[in-house]
Formats: sequence, structure tokens, C-alpha cells
Amino acid sequence: MASNARGHFSSKIGFIMAAAGSAVGLGNVWGFPTKAASNGGAAFLVIYLVMVFLLAFPMLVAELTIGRHGQANPISSLKSIWTKNRTLAGGFGLIAIVTASFILSFYSILAGWLVSYAIAPTIDLAGFHQASNWLVDFGVSRNLIFTVIFSLLTILVVLRGVADGIERWSTRLMPLLFVLFVVMILYICTQDGAMEGLKMYLVPDLSQLHGGLFVDAMGQAFFSLSLGCGSMMVYGSYLKKDVNLPKIAAQVASIDTGVAFSAGLLILPAMYVAKNNGVDIFTESGALKSSGDLVFKVLPAMFETMGNIGVLLGFGFFVLMVIAALTSSISMLEVPVSCAQDELGWNRAKATWLIGGLILLISIVICLNFGRLFGLVADVTTVYMQPLLGVAWAILVGWIWNRNKLLNEIKQGYPEIEQGFFWKIWPWYVRFICPVAIIMVFAYPLI
Repeated sequence: MASNARGHFSSKIGFIMAAAGSAVGLGNVWGFPTKAASNGGAAFLVIYLVMVFLLAFPMLVAELTIGRHGQANPISSLKSIWTKNRTLAGGFGLIAIVTASFILSFYSILAGWLVSYAIAPTIDLAGFHQASNWLVDFGVSRNLIFTVIFSLLTILVVLRGVADGIERWSTRLMPLLFVLFVVMILYICTQDGAMEGLKMYLVPDLSQLHGGLFVDAMGQAFFSLSLGCGSMMVYGSYLKKDVNLPKIAAQVASIDTGVAFSAGLLILPAMYVAKNNGVDIFTESGALKSSGDLVFKVLPAMFETMGNIGVLLGFGFFVLMVIAALTSSISMLEVPVSCAQDELGWNRAKATWLIGGLILLISIVICLNFGRLFGLVADVTTVYMQPLLGVAWAILVGWIWNRNKLLNEIKQGYPEIEQGFFWKIWPWYVRFICPVAIIMVFAYPLI
């Protein structure tokens, strides 16, 4: 384990931006607003905020603590905790690495579509209507080309390392993301129909509460923080020992939740602006159209009704989506890259190009067999593997890791933790509540 040669984040703000970037992805900007719209708007928002605090935050502290203790990739970090069964611990780490790689393989295809949709309005404005139509129409050639482009963007950032690549680009891209959000929210909220969307999003209707909403909110909170697939464990391994883990986890969770909330402030009013402009956003039965329709059909249709300002808004919206996707994809590629560096002794360039290239090949295979493979890979990794791995991390921290060693690890950046409320609650919470809650999220769709 070459921990002495490992990179580190050069500043706490750099880590917060990188970890928040990992958490802020299409799950926030795309998944959260559509789930909120499908589950009564404000009712979902309130329960989601509760679930972030009750479930996602305690698990984020657990993953960051495992990573910082091991100062290595998930395989070595888990072995450093479960010393009596290092083979099984390493096996769980390997599963996390494979899961992150397969998530990235389908994520790159989705993100490639976003790149093509960002380019399309400007190409159309320039008079190249046929090229613009090709960019927004589903097709194998378009899917392949833009998957390769997005994959190369991800590889080039990770290639630069922790401080010069991940940290530098996260601290540039995340503020740009926030600025784009503010500008677009302010504009959309001046349009006719926006207030109806805002009311749905911000005024709770308690009659909308039901069991499925609680489970949806819990799942969204869990997945939106990149929990379960090793990303936060790897980022934790790049943290210095004097960092206050509960505090920094709270900051990352707050930024992630803020972005999800902002996405709702943008997309729910935009849906009703689209409806006001004659775009169909609901099916005949009154249900919300699918999330794919929302992002790739409903919103572009709305931008088209707005003339030249719509071209600018459409470009801004999809650039925003690409930024969110890129800050997540670099954290996913870093999981197997850090493993190859530690376990196989590869240098960063070799690890990044070989593993990034291998994941791109998997993406190409999925593109060529889209109907059979895309949904399958997405479901197996996010619906099944992420929550099951989350349960494993909760059991490892709650039941297997020696309580004094766990306390000593957190005390290095938070010496007075033993006297505080956090330490009185958190170890028991991770031991009992988190595994049961995650299993509920996992089991509900099966039932």
C-alpha cells in the first residue's frame, strides 16, 4: 500500500468542492426534481430533507472515516478495518470498484447526450438544421461519438491527479454550476406559469404523503451523495488527519442538498412554464411524463417557444447538466484508478488511460446493444449494488470495527468528539438504524 506516495487535497475547500461535485450529479439535477414532481412536490421535498439528515449524513461520515483511516483505495481501506477476514474485506472493496466502473460506463452515455444537446441550439441558430437534428435524435453514431468525447473529458481531468486535476477542476466547475443555477432560476421565475410550479414545490400538501414517497425520498438521499460505490471512501483517503470528519461531511451534504433544492427551483417552475407555452408535460391520465421526456423533450420544447433567449437558456441548461455529470464521473473513475495505483503499483497515467479506456469499451458495447444492456446495467448497479454495499459499510463500521479504534480515527481531527452529542448517537445509529433503513429502500421495489 503506497500511502506515502498518495496525493492529498491541498485545502479543505478543495475537498468540499470535489466531494460535493462527486455527490452533485444527474441524480440531483435530473432525478430529484422529477421525483419531487411525481410525489407531490413540497411533500417530497420535506421528507427528502429529513432523510438526508437521518440516513445519508451518518453514512457519509462512515465512508469518509473508512477512507481516511486506510489512506488507500477501498480494498486496502476495508482490509485495514476487518483484519480478521482481510480476504472478504478485499472482496467487498473489489465489488465497490467494479460497481463504480459499471455506473460510469452507462453514465458516460447519458452525459454524452447532454453534451450533444448543449451544442444543438447553437448549431441550429447557425442554420445547420440537419446537423442540429442529428445531435438531438437518438442514434448509434451520435451516442458513440459523444460517449467518447465525454469519456475523454473525464480521463483528462483524472489524469492530472488529486490536487491539479480533481480539486482544481471541481473548484472551478462547482461555482460555475451555482452561477448558472441562479441566473436560470431568476429568469424562469419571471415567466408565465412559473408561480404554479413554485407553489407545488414549496407549499406542502400533507395528503400526498404515502409509504412509497418515504422510500423514494430515502433512496434519493442515499444515491445523491454517491454512497455505496467507494467514491467517498477514495476521497476520504486523500484527506489529511487533522480534518474534522463530521463537520466536513455536514458541509458536503449541505451543498449537495442545496443543489438538489436549486434544481427543483429551476425545473418544477420550468415544467409549468412549458405547460403554459403549450408543451405536454403530463400524460392523458394526469401522471407526469417520464424523466427522460422531461429533460430531453419537454424542456427543449419550452426553450424553442422562447425565441433567441430560448437558445441561450437551452445552451446554459445543458452546460449545467454536463458540469454536474463531469464532477461525478471524475470521482467514479478515481475509484478504480486509485486501486490500480495502490494494489498494482501503476503510475497515474497508465492507470487512468488503461482503466478509462476499458470503461469506454464497456460503454461502446452498451451503445451497440442499447435496448438490452443500458437499463440492465443501470438497474443492477444503482438499484441493487449501491444499497447492498451501503449495508456492508454500515455493518463494518457499526459491528466489526473496534469502537476505540474508530473513535481514535475521528478524534484526530475532532479531539473533543467523545464529550459531544454526535458520538453518543452516531455509532449506535450506524449499527442499527442505517442498515435497516437501507434494506427497506432496497426491498420496497421488490415487494
